[in-house]
Amino acid sequence: MNTSRDESVVRVEGPWTHRAVHAGGTRFHVVEAGEGPLVLLLHGFPQFWWTWRNQLESLPQAGYRAVAVDLRGYGASDKPPRGYDLPTLANDAAGLIRALGETGAIVVGHDWGGLLAWTMGVFDPKVVRRLVAVAAPHPLRLRSALLTDPFGQLRASGYSFGFQLPVLPERRLVAHDGSLVGRLLDEWSGPDWPAEEVARTYRDAFQIPGTAHSALEYHRWFGRSQLRPDGLRFARQMRTEIEAPTLQLHGALDPCILPRTAQGSSRFVAAPYRWRLLDGVGHFPHEERPEQFDAELISWLTDPEPDR
Repeated sequence: MNTSRDESVVRVEGPWTHRAVHAGGTRFHVVEAGEGPLVLLLHGFPQFWWTWRNQLESLPQAGYRAVAVDLRGYGASDKPPRGYDLPTLANDAAGLIRALGETGAIVVGHDWGGLLAWTMGVFDPKVVRRLVAVAAPHPLRLRSALLTDPFGQLRASGYSFGFQLPVLPERRLVAHDGSLVGRLLDEWSGPDWPAEEVARTYRDAFQIPGTAHSALEYHRWFGRSQLRPDGLRFARQMRTEIEAPTLQLHGALDPCILPRTAQGSSRFVAAPYRWRLLDGVGHFPHEERPEQFDAELISWLTDPEPDR
């Protein structure tokens, strides 16, 4: 039985506008609301732009132009066969900022979007005015934790090793009406999240043809590049310190990216840096506790001199 969905499932209505923006030869589906300084919102796995629905309301109320994007391979954005490495994805996002008519933005990224935000801070530092990493360690911190914490982060990342296989993981993600997507959301979150209709939305979005394969290519590149020339070159470049003020938000109950893995990221930041561990929250703080998350985010954004 074919259970695939079309892209209309990600065009969720709300107090925002949907449109297509082209950057670097790729068409991206973006959702925007508000006026003011640009805040670019980058989602993680296994989600799409809709993960930022709460912030698409709170940020405009605070005087910002919020833009959430479906990353390459997700939702209603293009799904090319290649380009799922962090340098290419960072180039996508920097190009998007320029295509939106801005020279720079506040970049907020969750999970893979957070790894992407860190990468932008090194590869295209002029476009990153401030950087917010949510449930996302610096890529070099994640890399080292996988080697030095075998019973912690390596074990927590076991799902990603299964994704390295060809074809089979794609089938598993879309099988049984996307039930594995719902299970991952449930296992990685704190108590009382997600509601059934939230999980349903993500399960539907993952059944858009090409999405499961594209999403897994992110994991495959990160895993397979560790010892390849491109991965070693990336690791060398990522030693450059981040010059943008940085906020790192993490759920204390996150079983997917352990708090201790994320916490060592400050050594890669030369600018003012703030760490916040949110109690009672898992891997999706901006959805599990949006009021608490937004309070931390907006108070930091409006602070002209964020503390270390």
